[in-house]
Amino acid sequence: MYEIKNYTRQQAKKLGVKVRPSELKNKKIDVIYNDKKIASIGDSRFKDYPTYTAEKGKKFADNRRRLYKIRHKKHSKRVPGGIEKQSRSYLAANLLW
Repeated sequence: MYEIKNYTRQQAKKLGVKVRPSELKNKKIDVIYNDKKIASIGDSRFKDYPTYTAEKGKKFADNRRRLYKIRHKKHSKRVPGGIEKQSRSYLAANLLW
């Protein structure tokens, strides 16, 4: 089971959502808005920014984040509407990266 890092909790607070460990075995976290699960994000097979920071340091993690943002630029844009209308890619990019 994925341990939610402080970085992710801080990012969730900025977005106005809550996070908890995912109920799905292949996902990292569930995103909660108004006491309703709106998405399960983060593939448990892959690392994320807080994990890289803890394991390999900030410089390495910053480079991995830069590459992630380049790879997922097309899919992680904000769409019109509230937070519940946002894609899983947008949520992952803002909570895990």
